[in-house]
Amino acid sequence: MNPQTNLSNTVILAENLGKAVTTSEGTLQILSAINLTIQSGESIAIVGESGSGKSTLIGLLAGLDTPTSGTIHLNGELLTAMDEDGRAAIRNQAIGFVFQSFQLLQGLTALENVMLPLELSGNKQAKASAEALLERVGLAHRLHHTPKQLSGGEQQRVALARAFVTRPAILFADEPTGNLDRKTGAHIIDLLFELNQENNTTLVLVTHDHGLATRCQRTIELAAGGML
Repeated sequence: MNPQTNLSNTVILAENLGKAVTTSEGTLQILSAINLTIQSGESIAIVGESGSGKSTLIGLLAGLDTPTSGTIHLNGELLTAMDEDGRAAIRNQAIGFVFQSFQLLQGLTALENVMLPLELSGNKQAKASAEALLERVGLAHRLHHTPKQLSGGEQQRVALARAFVTRPAILFADEPTGNLDRKTGAHIIDLLFELNQENNTTLVLVTHDHGLATRCQRTIELAAGGML
């Protein structure tokens, strides 16, 4: 650990993190010896070639998966000591997600998709908050459309609204423009950074686009499961 690190301002601390899986050909080491500290309000880009372990790393940091070795502290909690219910609880309290494939529920409208995380936490202002975020991302006229009735860019804007509606401390974005054309992707990224700054959210962004990575305050490069 870097002695200069301000632990009081640390939202993610990963120490000696490793992930291995068993295959028919033996053990496959996906990540090894990852040591990472992320401060509150930072924007971090994780880059690397396909297969370098980028998505695996943010899955571990977000508590969507468990490491084979090492520890993760998230918002002061020892994430790696929790069971799935505990990890789910901290995700609901502190984390937002934006995925390449949008991950919207097809049977729900845009408004209902954004309301859902607030409704699950018992928030009585779910509808008003969701409407306000959808208006913020330019979709006030599409509240009652389902994902199939929306373009890719519109679906990702719904996903952004859903991610920010709970005011998460940390937002994980995994290739958020991967399924979009360049112009639409650029608009989504502009919106992502605007919302991130407005909410002072810690942003952890996985991308293969080094140009996009330069918009973050810090870049972490992975190769063959390790940090360069």
